[in-house]
Amino acid sequence: MATIQKFEDIQAWQQARELTRRIYACARQGTFAKDYGLRDQIQRAAVSIMANIAEGFERDGRREFIQFLSQAKGSCGEVRSHLYVALDQHYLAPDDFQGLTETTLAIGRMLSGLMTYLRQSERRGRKFRTMKPLHNLKLATRNL
Repeated sequence: MATIQKFEDIQAWQQARELTRRIYACARQGTFAKDYGLRDQIQRAAVSIMANIAEGFERDGRREFIQFLSQAKGSCGEVRSHLYVALDQHYLAPDDFQGLTETTLAIGRMLSGLMTYLRQSERRGRKFRTMKPLHNLKLATRNL
């Protein structure tokens, strides 16, 4: 497994970004664009996948990261559910629905795998690295 230095390195985030791009593109078309409630909700849910992966990673703690990945996985389910509504309302072609649904499932599997890995990992996160002793730091002082 490659070392992840930033959230953009996470494959699930990359796939979520592509899913979000595709959701926005579909939601701009035809009658889908006029269903403001569904359009806005599916877009927010797609963005939520990306955002939760990024925010969890940036928190620097394993448990927090797992919690945010779980939220992202929940948002995958939300997007998938909204895709059924869009299909039933004939806002999406069956092929578009199928491709988007498969992508949400793939992202969900990636997130599950990452959560499993993190639960089994000894690493607790970047914020738990050994800190430099305070006496090595030069502090600015002011004479009063």
